[in-house]
This record gives sequence, structure tokens and C-alpha cells, in this order.
Amino acid sequence: MLKKVLSSRLFKDQFDRRSALSMIGMTALTVGLFSGTVQAATTIKWAHVYEVGSPYHQAALWAAEEMATKTDGRVSIKVFPASSLGKEVELNEALNFGTVDMIYTGAIFAGSSYKPLALSGLPFVIRNYDHWKKYRDSELFDGIKQGYEKTTGHDITGFTYYGARHVTSNKPINSPEDMEGMKIRVPNAPMFLMFPKAVNANASPLAFSEVYLALQQGLVDAQENPLPTIKFKKFYEVQKYINLTGHMTNSLVTVVSSMTKNRLSKEDYALLDEVSVKAAARASDDINEAEENLAQWFRDQGLQVVEVDKKPFQDKVNSYLNSIDSGFSKEHLSGISAL
Repeated sequence: MLKKVLSSRLFKDQFDRRSALSMIGMTALTVGLFSGTVQAATTIKWAHVYEVGSPYHQAALWAAEEMATKTDGRVSIKVFPASSLGKEVELNEALNFGTVDMIYTGAIFAGSSYKPLALSGLPFVIRNYDHWKKYRDSELFDGIKQGYEKTTGHDITGFTYYGARHVTSNKPINSPEDMEGMKIRVPNAPMFLMFPKAVNANASPLAFSEVYLALQQGLVDAQENPLPTIKFKKFYEVQKYINLTGHMTNSLVTVVSSMTKNRLSKEDYALLDEVSVKAAARASDDINEAEENLAQWFRDQGLQVVEVDKKPFQDKVNSYLNSIDSGFSKEHLSGISAL
């Protein structure tokens, strides 16, 4: 009998110790999981359509490093270049669902949601890089940005100079008449159709990722982009002439999804905004510097660089613009002109 009692007590003591150890283990696991949740980095997906060698991608990588440093690793930015998460239209749509957190997109594309945002992309509206910077820093742009944010719920955290657009082709272009009937690729947004229509060319909207092959196979005769883009997309390999029409100046906006803003603390979001602004300025200066040197670089590659008299092209565009509803007020146009 005594043996049974002692055995029972021993079993109970061992059971109690196992239970206690089990509870301690469970508590430690729970604390560890909770601690891991608090300390885990918030990952931001930043997507765009540009090549890894472009200043835009390099600026985004710089921003990722800065953000990790400034937040002590609380916020991690992962950059997805070269349409790896979708083409430009798809990326704009993805912001609404939170499947991407932030994107580079053309101001003209973003202007489909709020028309005034595309103002600086109107043909021949921006005169040069200094004029563009004055617009970027103006009350006019600040008001337009706020209008976009109020309309979409998304925030613009950066404004990047994309450059003046020029036409590449397999024949020289010296006048608007040289473009009549030419099949020219343009981005798939209405404002890009203005210049081809004004000079009676045939606009062919294509996704950015499809342009090189279309030129190579002769599906289109020409395309138009800034000089840095022509270089890093290697369009010069499948075209003979670079015609310096300078007919449009484009910009990119860095847009952050409203869902992403809600995931970050106010302090971390302020840091993201600050870093995005600096990244945009870095890329803008790099593009401007490249523009100043690339004409000679293309000549060294064996291409013909044609200096174009812009006035006949500008006259054609102005006549066309006067006949359509561009979606901008007179105050917008006079405001940007006066800067």
C-alpha cells in the first residue's frame, strides 16, 4: 500500500514538472512569436517598367538602402524593375488593390486619373530642365499633386525628370512633312497621340517592353523617347537616325498606395516621403547630365543625329491643340508658361 502511494506521488510530481516546463515553453514561444511580429520588417514592393541600368532603378535601389538605414531595418523596400510585376497600366491598377506598394509611372499615365497631372507633358510646354525644376517646386504643381491625391487616395512622393522626347527612325526627319504616313510607336496614353496626329503620322501604341522587337521586325518605322531611354533600351541598335525634335518633356511620379500608407507609422511614412524626394532629385540630375552628352555618344556609335528646326513642328502642334479639349484650364497653361 505504501509503495503504491509513493509511486502515485512520484508520478504526480513528475507530471507537475512536465506541465510546468510545458507551460514555460509555450509562454516562451508565445513571447518569441510576439517579439518576432513586432521586430519583423515591413516590406514595400516598388515596381516599375525601366531597365536595371536606368537612373530610375538605381535611384530606387539607393532609396531602399536609405530607408533600411533610417528605420533601423523596420522598413524594407524591394524593387521590381523591367515590367517584372506588370506593364505600366497594370501597375497603376495594382496600386488600388495593394498588390504593389509604390510605383514609378509617367505623369501622363497618372493623369488618366486626374488630368491636370499630365500638364507638363503637353507638347512644347516645358522649355528646358531649369523650367522643369521651377515647375516641380511651384505652388502650381503642389496644387495639382494635392488634387491627384484627393481624387485617388494615393500619394505622390517623388517627381522625376524623364527627359525631352526625340524621334528615332530609319530616315532623316527635317520637317513635319517627313513624318507623314510614318508608323511611329507611342505609349498607350491619349496625350502621346497629339504629336503624331499633328504631323499626320500613324501612331501605334505599344507597351514599352515590346518596342525593341517591333522596331527590329519593321512592325513600326519609328519611336520617340528621351536620349537616355533610347540608350538604355538600346533602340539605337535597330534605328539609323536620331532626330532631335524635343517635342515633349516627360516626368515620372513616384506613387505610394493608400493601403501602404496605412501600414506604416507616421514617422516611417515621413521618412519614406523624404527618401523618395531625394531619390527623384538624384535620378533627375543624372538624366539631365546624360542628355547633355548623349548626342555625341550616338554619333560615336555610327548613328546620324539630325538637328531639327522645332518651330514648324511646334506650329503644327499648336494648331492641333487649339482644336481639342486637352482637359487643362487657361490658368494651368498660363501658370506653367510664366514660371
